[in-house]
Amino acid sequence: MAGRPRGVDDAAILRATGEVVGRVGPAGLTLAAVAREVGLVPGTLMQRFGSKRGLLLVFAERAAESAEAEARTAPERLRRAHGSALAALTALLVESMEPMTTPETYANHLAFLCLDLGEPEFHAHALTVHRAERRAVEELLTAAVAAGELRAGTDVGPLARSVQAMAGGAGLIWALDREGTLARRMRQEIGEVLARHLVRPVELPADLPVDLPADVPVGVLVPADQEES
Repeated sequence: MAGRPRGVDDAAILRATGEVVGRVGPAGLTLAAVAREVGLVPGTLMQRFGSKRGLLLVFAERAAESAEAEARTAPERLRRAHGSALAALTALLVESMEPMTTPETYANHLAFLCLDLGEPEFHAHALTVHRAERRAVEELLTAAVAAGELRAGTDVGPLARSVQAMAGGAGLIWALDREGTLARRMRQEIGEVLARHLVRPVELPADLPVDLPADVPVGVLVPADQEES
């Protein structure tokens, strides 16, 4: 057979790279470990990506491309799926944390962020992801104001920055205290950040479940039996 076989496409290899990063972090990742995930030999990855660093750099580049594409389509898709801009915002942020199912997985992805911050080529891709998420958050907050979910006149620029800062901080604190799930923590903290901007609080029953569905609208999470009469 002439040429170099490509029975496993790059997308599958990069998905496997994400899985390995989640398990062992970027420092522990090897070409051999990724190759095993997809049934290849390390030499094939060396031919395609040149080195471990080359593989991780392509992984970061594709993540940036995916984030930009998601920022263009996710707000409208999630609004249709969840019925409101704030529920869509909650879903957007919860989905962004889906790979981080345990504190250990979170720590390994955080280690990749340290790589992003330390090397200019990686940093450029991480900044693209950050800015793409900011655009999506701002779009949903703007839609929430227009729909009457947030107070008229809410300045969505600073609020979007606060929402992003909350998302990063909530994950870190959850990985430290390990209380509940990251998805639940995210929903709680989104509610706290948005509380003073809401037109009215969201009433939830006193027997609040441990994990809310992703489409529960965010707001002030006050049990109904604790509200002021």
